[in-house]
Amino acid sequence: MTKRSIRRQVLAGISAVGAPMLLSSIGHAQTWPSKPIRIIVGYPPGGLTDIFARAYGEHLSNRLGQQVVVENRTGAGGSLAAQAVKNSPPDGYTLMFTISTTMIMNKVLYKSLPYDPDKDFVLISSMSAGHLPLIVNKKLGITNLKEFVEYARTNRVSLGTYAAGSYSHIAVAELNRIFGLKMEAVHYRGEAPMWQDVAAGVIAGGSGSVAAATSVLQSGIGLPIAVPQTKRMRILPNVATFQEQGVPDKAFQLKGFICIVGPAGMPPELVQRLSDLMVEGGKTEKVQKILATFGIDEAAVSHQEFRKLVDEEAPIWLALVRSLGLTPL
Repeated sequence: MTKRSIRRQVLAGISAVGAPMLLSSIGHAQTWPSKPIRIIVGYPPGGLTDIFARAYGEHLSNRLGQQVVVENRTGAGGSLAAQAVKNSPPDGYTLMFTISTTMIMNKVLYKSLPYDPDKDFVLISSMSAGHLPLIVNKKLGITNLKEFVEYARTNRVSLGTYAAGSYSHIAVAELNRIFGLKMEAVHYRGEAPMWQDVAAGVIAGGSGSVAAATSVLQSGIGLPIAVPQTKRMRILPNVATFQEQGVPDKAFQLKGFICIVGPAGMPPELVQRLSDLMVEGGKTEKVQKILATFGIDEAAVSHQEFRKLVDEEAPIWLALVRSLGLTPL
């Protein structure tokens, strides 16, 4: 038997084994969805992750002709939802809306996880969680980052964070490191009580979402002085970025995200179809209104862009969270 004939037999054998799998995958993609789709949200109703899940879920339902059911399964930093989705069949009928903490930072914040963020999920689409500007009490008489740093050098300053290990916690630690300051990070359970204390003058300021800070911004008691990421916010066009104000450190350029993922092993055809529908959904009037309300400039992106974002920024996030010296839960 010649080498050429042996090669033909080997290729024929591979084709015989692979063809049914390929046909099965294509067939599933063509018939999907034939029943309701479930989206599990790792965070409470009414929050931005939940709002996005329902808005994009409605678009998916309209385009696919099947009901999309949103189920909130909260707890353990999104781990309960992640475990449920991890254990679901990779058939496109169970998906998860969660945030960058679940997909990245939990690897440092918890001693052990009931899921592997890198192996148990397929990335479908991500969307910006928005800029988190540094906002200070107007009574301090500060209008920009340079003035704030000068004030912090000669005064005792406390900045609020909406959770230990969060971006706002990282922001305090990095400003201390970069400028040699000794500001205190005061941790809250969420943004609402943090902004209440900013308004009352209990703390000098904090970093958080424009939507949650609406009360202090509209009253004028809260003044935004610096914006993270590389571009200014459309809703705060006159507030310069940290980079524009002489702070080029990566910590202030990272993009927190909300995302939709599925169990590992989902057919690539379904991933691509869902990714395309998410990008399409981000252009709808309903989603655009949500973006405007929450001061967010970017809607859903493709699974390829999502993967690029995770690959580039996850190592930086993990290093920054580790540098906080927190004891894992």
